[in-house]
Amino acid sequence: MNREESLERRRAAAAAAWNLDHEIVLIGAGEPVPIPGRGDQTYPFRAHSEYFYLAGHERPGSVLAFDPGQGWTDFVPEVTEKEKIWAGELTAAGTPLCELEPWLRARLGRTIALLGSAQPLLPAFPAYDQKLGERLREGLLQVRRPKEEAELVLLRQAARATAAGFAALRGLIRPGVTERQLQIELEAEFFRAGATRAAYDTIVGSGPNAAVFHVSPSARVLQAGELVLVDAGAECDNYACDVTRTYPVDGGFSAEQRDLYAIVLEAERAAIDRCRAGTEWKEIHLGAARQMAAGLVDFGLLRGDPHALVEQGACALFFPHGIGHMVGLGVRDASGRLPGREPDRRPGLENLRVDLPLAAGYVMTIEPGLYFVPALLQDAGRREKFRAQVDWERADRLLGMGGVRIEDNVLVTAGAPLVLTADIPKDL
Repeated sequence: MNREESLERRRAAAAAAWNLDHEIVLIGAGEPVPIPGRGDQTYPFRAHSEYFYLAGHERPGSVLAFDPGQGWTDFVPEVTEKEKIWAGELTAAGTPLCELEPWLRARLGRTIALLGSAQPLLPAFPAYDQKLGERLREGLLQVRRPKEEAELVLLRQAARATAAGFAALRGLIRPGVTERQLQIELEAEFFRAGATRAAYDTIVGSGPNAAVFHVSPSARVLQAGELVLVDAGAECDNYACDVTRTYPVDGGFSAEQRDLYAIVLEAERAAIDRCRAGTEWKEIHLGAARQMAAGLVDFGLLRGDPHALVEQGACALFFPHGIGHMVGLGVRDASGRLPGREPDRRPGLENLRVDLPLAAGYVMTIEPGLYFVPALLQDAGRREKFRAQVDWERADRLLGMGGVRIEDNVLVTAGAPLVLTADIPKDL
């Protein structure tokens, strides 16, 4: 399927999901965002995912319009002389943006829904229908969640580039190197292997930094006996890979590190196997939490029944985030709840980004982890609440370890799940 055929299929699916009669839809690509205090510099432009999915390009300021009686029109700003001077030749295929106003005048009085990066459009359309926009956004999310073959091709390319980066990384990890040095070599290999860009800000956390979920790589030097957690991914034409591996700095785990790593690894393998069409995502999360709680009981850190430890929130002291999220067009792609579901506030579930039954074509991250986070473990209220469930002396001794996370990208199929990142080693 070529690009034009793919866009035609996506647009047809969106139109069918919306089932509009007389309403019209405007989907904004968005505008570059200025960096405060930096003169004329802007953040790197990324078109809104809803626009890119249906338009296939990232021209700033563009608006994709849909009239159910006449189809789709992509209104695109002309390339200015200034842009040609500063950025070189840019493509601007589509209908000139100046024709959007007469297009709208011809449809005066019809209900308008705004999607994409609609903020720049709002002053001109004070009477847009917000509830209709919310309904259409949900319909488009449902269309976007299952990945078509053209998208899977890009996700596999991103996975291969990511695997190349992690393969180069393993030989560089040793005492004396810095987190920043690892980031540089990892990302360089992504680009050598065909990546368009890094999918998100690379995370390299050594020692206690491994317990900071979104830590930025720093000049911190890796020490013998420590763990280093690396969460990074390559991106190919806006389709992202998201992988985490945790390594012993000097090539071998201590006994405690090995035991904790094994708990996370087995929980990840079991959660991956549960990624079957029809399975509720929250049950995959709860299954992983119960399995890790049981592992921590055997390890001697938690006391009690694993199911009760999860329900009470004791397990969330060490596994405080969700099991994963959707990945695809961007690293946080098309997640959300099944329409009509209320947020689940049970311990350990409040941070889930997905509350849906899985379906064939979904691509999910599976990323269990166990951490020793001072902000959680040194909180007096939590220590009192869970005084009988936690061996606090041992928890205090492990505070400097940081944590262990293992993450892969998994394609849900009609049968067994397929791990797109299986070429990145994680065995003990």
